[in-house]
This record gives sequence, C-alpha cells and structure tokens, in this order.
Amino acid sequence: MTELIIQTNNDQKQILLVENGVLVEYYEENNSIIRKEGNIYIGIVKDIIKGMQSAFVDIGTEKNSFIHLKDILPKVDETKEKIDNSIDITDVAEQGQKILVQVKKDSNDKKGARVSTHINLPSKYIVLMPNTDIITISQKIEDEKERERLITLVKENITQGNGAIIRTSAQGKKEEIIEDIKNIENKWNEIIQTSVDPKLNKAKLLYQSESIVEKILIDLSDKEIERIIVNDKEEYNKLKNTQEINKEYKNIKIELQEKEIILDVYDLNKQIEKIKNRKIWLKCGGFITIDKTEALTAIDVNTGKYTGTRNLEQTIFKVNKEATIEIAKQLRLRDIGGIVIIDYIDMKDQKDKVLIEKILKEELNKDRSKIQVEGFTKLDLMEITRKHICSHKD
Repeated sequence: MTELIIQTNNDQKQILLVENGVLVEYYEENNSIIRKEGNIYIGIVKDIIKGMQSAFVDIGTEKNSFIHLKDILPKVDETKEKIDNSIDITDVAEQGQKILVQVKKDSNDKKGARVSTHINLPSKYIVLMPNTDIITISQKIEDEKERERLITLVKENITQGNGAIIRTSAQGKKEEIIEDIKNIENKWNEIIQTSVDPKLNKAKLLYQSESIVEKILIDLSDKEIERIIVNDKEEYNKLKNTQEINKEYKNIKIELQEKEIILDVYDLNKQIEKIKNRKIWLKCGGFITIDKTEALTAIDVNTGKYTGTRNLEQTIFKVNKEATIEIAKQLRLRDIGGIVIIDYIDMKDQKDKVLIEKILKEELNKDRSKIQVEGFTKLDLMEITRKHICSHKD
C-alpha cells in the first residue's frame, strides 16, 4: 500500500511517501523559502566571464544566476556534454541580451542559481525538450519492442523541433501519451509567446515549476497511490480540486485529519529521526556512514560487530550486500544528489564485485530519480551520479 502523508505546521510542511508502513521518501518544504529549481525565466545577461566561458544572468532574484557556454549552445546529445573548444562565450552571448533560461540548480547562501537554455518541461508521460531533435527513453523500460513502439509513437506526434524523454509511466499507453504531448506543447507555446513580447525588457518569471507534492503525484499517478492523508484544510481542498481535474487520481482516497500531529501512523517520527543519523547499522552487525561534502557524498562500509561464521570473503560479501540494499534506500530517502562515492570493504574476487554492482542497479531501479552507476574505479570505489528530486536537499 502506497500512501502520501502531508503534515503542515505553520510555514513548515513535511511530505512523506510511505510503502507498507515504511518511509521511502521524505521532504521538508518551507513556505517562506521560494524554490526556484525548474522555473523558467526571461533573463538579462549582465557580465561575461571570458576566462571561464561563462556569464552572469539577472533572472529577477536577489543573486544573479550563472550560465556556462555548454548550457547556451544547442544540445546535440542527451548523454554527452562535450563542446567545441573553438567557440568563445562572446560569440553566443553579449551584455544586455535577453535569454530564456531554466534553473537547473537552486541558489544557496554562497552562490546564485545555475541556469541553462536547455529547457525540460516534465509531464505525466514525457519530459519535453524544446529546440532539439533528441528522442530518448527511460532505461527502466527494458522490453525492446515496447521501447521501439513508444519512440515511434512520440516521433509521430511531437512537433518538429521538439525532443522528449519518454518516462517509465508511458509503458502500455497510447492515447494518453498523445494527449500528454499536446498539453505540454501548448504550455511551452504559451511560454514562448510571452518571452518574445517586445515590451518585456526586464527579467521575469514565465513558468513556475511544480511543487514537491505535485511532482510526486505526476511521477507516481500510474502506480496508484491508494491514500493521501493531510492535516491542513487548504491542502486538502487543493488536492480534492486536483483530483477532480485529473481522472487518473480518481481512485486515490484523500483524508483530512485535523490534528497537529498525524505522523504517529507507523511510528513515522522514529523513521524520520533516523534520517539525521550519520551512521546506519545493518542487520548483520555491520554499518555504513554517510558524509556529505560540497563536492560529493561519501559512503563508507564497515564490518562493525559482524565477524561472520565462515571464511573472510563470505563475511565481506554479506556486509557489502546488506550495505548495498541500505545505500540504495538511503539515497532515495534522503534525496541525495550529485556524485556519490561508495567505499566498499575490499573484495578480492571479481565475481563478488560484479554481483554487488548488479544488486546495486536492481535496488536503484526502485528510485524514481535519474541515476547512473559508473562502476568501480581503479581505486575500487563505486561511483554513482544521482539527480535529486527536490533542490532543498542540496
């Protein structure tokens, strides 16, 4: 049973995705903090930094945003970021120029937002990528015939000059996808029409990205969330209105529990408390530690209290296997984004490494975020990249 629990206390909102009583995703949203990631703006180029092939762009926020040359040039391949080094930033951008950008990484205390001209507009079954001819598909759709069918369907129905990422939820769908393409392209056309208004001579927000709750509903609508529990009347009314507009939510039971605390269900407060811990114990007696730095997240695997009952290699493999399952769970639960380095206990047998990597990929398939497993490095460190769901975690 999949449930969404939303508890609101003053300006603080806690959002929990629960599967059979187990917390699998947790977010905190502060209503006083404006989340910008995913927003689309008309920006004004303020300063060109030739030495860094970059520019600062005013998008109407307190701090100017930052854009790199590769995020201005047309995207040729969704999987590659190589650019022509002979191109200079001044060839494609100049001070005072209006530029349509999307926030890819939110601002923080030290830096302004990072923006790009490569727009992604998410909808139920595709992510629209305007101004490209790239049609790609979720790696989680493994059936080759289904992949071919979906790619052909999207190519036949999308406007020339637009690309798309086909989402996992598109499996088995046809008319729904065609309608979805139409709706998201209409939204994009509205943004374009506003952006070319000659009277628009200053930075302006053109598109507000979906909230955390809206994003969860879009991503999981096809997986049939059975129940949503809220403690706020306004949030309840908003969800009921969303349910009326979107037929795919018709079977979700939405409950209002007008209490200050609704997290006593399944002892969720205890589960939330564990997220704050640096050290997580494994059932076998081993443990992992999670340390986040500005550049990456480092996860260390330790045998701890576990000594095993057979040989050393079996003991090491058992701890690494349990750690792998827990790491995949924690990445999703804590919404850890960016580069993740896992320092497993050294395995001498290459077969064990292959199996651990296989288990890791299988467990990460449960995550709805985009994840790339790069494999073991020369130093025997596992390297992963994960796109976080919500910017507040980074």
